[in-house]
Amino acid sequence: MHVTYEQAEQIIDAAVNKANETGTPSCIAVVDSGANLKAFRRMDDAWVGSIDVAIKKAKTACLFAMPSGDLGKLSQPNGQLYSIEHSNDGLITFPGGLPIVDEHGVLIGAVGVSGGTVNNDHQVAQTGVKVVGLTDLPKHPWRT
Repeated sequence: MHVTYEQAEQIIDAAVNKANETGTPSCIAVVDSGANLKAFRRMDDAWVGSIDVAIKKAKTACLFAMPSGDLGKLSQPNGQLYSIEHSNDGLITFPGGLPIVDEHGVLIGAVGVSGGTVNNDHQVAQTGVKVVGLTDLPKHPWRT
């Protein structure tokens, strides 16, 4: 199952509202469960570089079924997944990408946000996901 167009728009609308609250122009990307871009919005004055970052944060969260920041913790020097960000045509391993999980615990897509601090990006992404689902999947052996 994939995130629907309507859900993707709801996620983006909620995320834009949160980004406006924080005064942070952002790029917001939603991908389906295959990590394909479903919907995207670049707010006025959001950095051009944030376009690619938002999409890759969403892709990262989807492909590894975990928040992008969690993968980042595992990919530090001397870590088991060091350099994983070079796989899959490039990943982003800092916060701002979250999986979207339906009420049955099934991954249906992911959201990625870029434009502010990583904490702000994470909060904006969380606000978006909450309107349609959850962010947590069942425990994965890599996640602590």
